[in-house]
Amino acid sequence: MPAATTSPADQPIYEFVNGPVPATIVEVIVRMQAIDALLPADDGLKWFNRLYLMVTQQVDLHPPDGEWRSPAWLTRLDVVFAGLYFGAVAGFLAGRSVPSAWNVLFEARYRTGVDRIQFALAGMNAHINHDLALALLATNAELNLVPSLDGPEFADYQSVNGLLNTVMPSALTMLATDALGECAQDTGKIGRLLAFWNICSARELAWDFAGHLRILAGPARDVALSAQGALTGALSRAILAAA
Repeated sequence: MPAATTSPADQPIYEFVNGPVPATIVEVIVRMQAIDALLPADDGLKWFNRLYLMVTQQVDLHPPDGEWRSPAWLTRLDVVFAGLYFGAVAGFLAGRSVPSAWNVLFEARYRTGVDRIQFALAGMNAHINHDLALALLATNAELNLVPSLDGPEFADYQSVNGLLNTVMPSALTMLATDALGECAQDTGKIGRLLAFWNICSARELAWDFAGHLRILAGPARDVALSAQGALTGALSRAILAAA
């Protein structure tokens, strides 16, 4: 059922993100592809969604040495993680409260003078710095495990870091090109932004933050999440304002 506060232009997107929770990576990719097809080029959310789609496909297709060490865990983590993104979009479009880390991107969707790569990295910042620790906790609880630093789960997590570190610069360069494959935006900004915000460092902090949250409960946990959300939002604002 459509949300009463969702704009007519956003209703089709809302129905996709508010549908049944994806259960597989294939379903996650299909949903991202549908969102990409619906979002216009002047919507900044499109460029985060496009980057997220590209890196998800790369991770899915290129496991290290042909296979993951803990494939069930990594696949479930990826699905749970993507579900938090879809949930944040659905909540915003329905007029519900969403994490402050996400609001910065959502409220800037149609801001002019911001490059696609800035929207893409602002979304990555919100998703990794806010959502990844929560996805780790939910996945580990669901599978009844606490990954150790010498276990297969952390090894796969680190392998994903390596893949992303390789994929990100080329993926961002693709976002900066027009329909003819010519650079339409400042590709020199890619290096400057990646020097400011590093995806591997963000993922390492998310792993540590999940461990911190695991031992917190009640108000203390809420305070930690609120502080993390505020810091993440500040980083996103800096990314969107970068010259």
